Amino acid sequence: MTDQETIAFFKCLADKSRLAILKSLMVEDMYVERLAERLGITSATVSFHLKKLEDAGAVKSYKDQYYTMYSINKDLFGVNIIDILGEKTSESKLQKERDDAYRKKVINAFFEYGKLKSIPSQRKKEKIVLEEIGKSFKKGKKYTEKEVNLIIADINDDFCTIRRDMVAEGILKRDEGIYFLAD
Repeated sequence: MTDQETIAFFKCLADKSRLAILKSLMVEDMYVERLAERLGITSATVSFHLKKLEDAGAVKSYKDQYYTMYSINKDLFGVNIIDILGEKTSESKLQKERDDAYRKKVINAFFEYGKLKSIPSQRKKEKIVLEEIGKSFKKGKKYTEKEVNLIIADINDDFCTIRRDMVAEGILKRDEGIYFLAD
């Protein structure tokens, strides 16, 4: 579902009459006049709302003898909202580009010639800095505390704080005095 389709879908749900129509269609398929009679509104109003619901994909229509029957699109309503929100969109690429630009800006602000000038006070920026320091460690390799301290000391003198914060952020794992990169 595209962003536009998602917006249209949620907009079509944001109306009391449309919700009443959908609830009626959950019981059985109906034609315009039957829905109007059931809901106590005019056929023209039902037709207007059905058009909006059909455009959003919430209902389907089919011919049955002389009538155009409407039914709920159960496939659409069977989709989990989390799945809709988790879909990749054109905005996803743009958001990633913005995140990458922000990350680069933070790294440039706090690192000079491979050395950390200061530990950021803002947690979001500190995490970016700690992730950058984490690139100094090899995946799958185990390190003693002394080895970790030496690697971090090459980047900043406050290796104790950085080591502790890397463990707290889940960048490094510690097990019985042995350190390794988290998966």
